[in-house]
Amino acid sequence: MQNNIGHILTKRAQLNGPQEVYADSQRGIRLTFTELNERVNQVAAVLAGQGLEVGDRVAIMMMNSAEFIESYFAIAKLGGIVVPLNWRLVADELEYILKDSGAKILIFGDEFVDLATELQSRGDRTDLSIWLHSVASDANPVPTKNRAFQCYEALRNSAPPDEPKIGAADDELLYIMYTSGTMGLPKGVVHTHNTMLWALLTVAMTADIRHGDRYLAALPMFHVGALMPVTLNIYMGVTSIVMREFDPTQAWELIDKEWITTALLVPAMLNFMIQVPNLGSVDYSRLRWIQSGAAPLPVSLIEQYAKLGIDVHQIYGLTEVCGPACLITREDSVRKIGSTGRAFFHTEVRVVNADGVDCEPDVQGEVWVKGRHVMKEYWHQPEATRDTITVDGWVKTGDLAILDQDGFVYIQDRIKDMIISGGENVYPAEIENVILTHPQVTEVAVIGQPSETWGESPFAVVVRKEDDLGEADILKFCEGKLARFKLPKGVAFVDVIPRNANGKVLKRLLREDYPGPAPA
Repeated sequence: MQNNIGHILTKRAQLNGPQEVYADSQRGIRLTFTELNERVNQVAAVLAGQGLEVGDRVAIMMMNSAEFIESYFAIAKLGGIVVPLNWRLVADELEYILKDSGAKILIFGDEFVDLATELQSRGDRTDLSIWLHSVASDANPVPTKNRAFQCYEALRNSAPPDEPKIGAADDELLYIMYTSGTMGLPKGVVHTHNTMLWALLTVAMTADIRHGDRYLAALPMFHVGALMPVTLNIYMGVTSIVMREFDPTQAWELIDKEWITTALLVPAMLNFMIQVPNLGSVDYSRLRWIQSGAAPLPVSLIEQYAKLGIDVHQIYGLTEVCGPACLITREDSVRKIGSTGRAFFHTEVRVVNADGVDCEPDVQGEVWVKGRHVMKEYWHQPEATRDTITVDGWVKTGDLAILDQDGFVYIQDRIKDMIISGGENVYPAEIENVILTHPQVTEVAVIGQPSETWGESPFAVVVRKEDDLGEADILKFCEGKLARFKLPKGVAFVDVIPRNANGKVLKRLLREDYPGPAPA
C-alpha cells in the first residue's frame, strides 16, 4: 500500500465518519470526518479542473480555518505540493517565497485581499496564474470584486464530492515550508508523504494521545507545530478545536466549554494565559496536558501551571525534522523539570562536540537528530542541505544542549544567532540586511534581548554616519520592510562593533553590553 497523507482522511472517514473532527472557535462550523472528507474531495475536483498536476506547487495564505485544512488535504490527495505562507510577512518577503517555490496557484483568505492584490500587481515577478479567494461564507458566497480572483467557496460548493485519484505517495513531495535563512533569505524545507507519516508515527508512539481526545489548535497552520499535529489528529481520530487566531481569554473559555483534553502552545501563549483573571471560574479538569515548544520554557512558568494542577510538557523539534525531536512525559515533567525530555520513539538524538563525537554526560554540545521523518532537502539549495544533513542522515540543529546521565536533553543556547520571538524564528541577518540599506548606517548587528511578553525581541546595535540619526529613524525605516514580529524593539548607537580576528561580530560581547530586557 502506498502512503498518501491525504488518503489518511479518506480512511478515517470510512472508519469514523460520524465523529466530529473539526470545530471552528469563531465561525461555528463543525464537521464530521465524512463532511470534511467530502469538502476535501470537492476542493480536489476544483484544483484538478484548474489544471493542477502532480508536483505543481500551491501556496496557501489563510488564517486557521476549515478551508486551510481542506485545501491542504486536497492538494495532498492530488499529488500537488503545499506551500504554506506565513501571513505575517510583507509582500516583498512573500514574493521571494512564491518565486522560489514556483507556486502556480494561490489560495488566500479574505483578510489578505490587499496582500494578494499587491502580489498580483507585480505580474511575472511570481509564477502565479490562478487565484482562489476564500470569502469564508459557506451558504451564500459573496462574489469577489477582482475579476482575476475566483471565489473558492462557490467553486467548491458546485463540485462533486467523489474521491479523486491519488496522485503521489511515499517519497514524493508533500510540502515546502519556508524558514528564515541565516543569510537573510528563507529556505524551503522539503517534506514528503513518508517523512510526514513517520513524524505522525513517532509522536503517536510517544505522546499520550488517545482516540476521541479534543485538541486545542491555537498555533498558525503555516507552522510545522500546527500542521503536523492537525494531521496527526486526523490520523488518530482526535477532534481539533481550531482558533482562527490566538486569544488567551478565549483559549480558557474553549478549554472549559469544548472539554479540551490536550493542546500545544508556545511559552508566550502560556504566559498570556496565566495572566487572565478569574481562572478559578474555569473548568479545566478534563485538560490532561499542554505541550509547549518553539522556545525554551521558563521553569517558573511550568511551576505556575503545576500550582493549577496542569501538566506542561516541554517538546523540542524543528521544521527540518517535521516537528518531533524530544518530549518530556508526564512521569518525568516534575522530576526533570527544565528538560525537554528524551528522543521520540522513532527518533534518535545525540549531543556532539565540534568533531561530531558524542559528548560526555553534562558536557555541552550541538544537538543532532535522526529519523525517517527528517526532511528530504532544502528546496533548490544543495549546499545548505549538505551543511545541515550529514552523510549518514543526522540533522545538525545548531542548538546547544547537555545530555544528562539518564539521557534527558536540556537545551541551553543556540549556535546560530536565531531569535525566537513569540514562537516565531527571527534571524538577525535578515534584519541587518534591511537596516544596512539605510543611507546613514555604516554597520549593524542585531541581537536578541529577553522580553517578558515575547520571550525574546530583536535589538539593533548601529554604527551611524551622522549623529542626527536616531532610534526612531531606524525603527520607522524598518516598518513595511519586515514582518512586525521581526521589527527591532530598540536601537543603540556605537562607534565600533566588536569583531574577532576573522571579522565575525562578537555578539556575545554585545549581549553583555545590552542585556535588556527589551522595551515593551
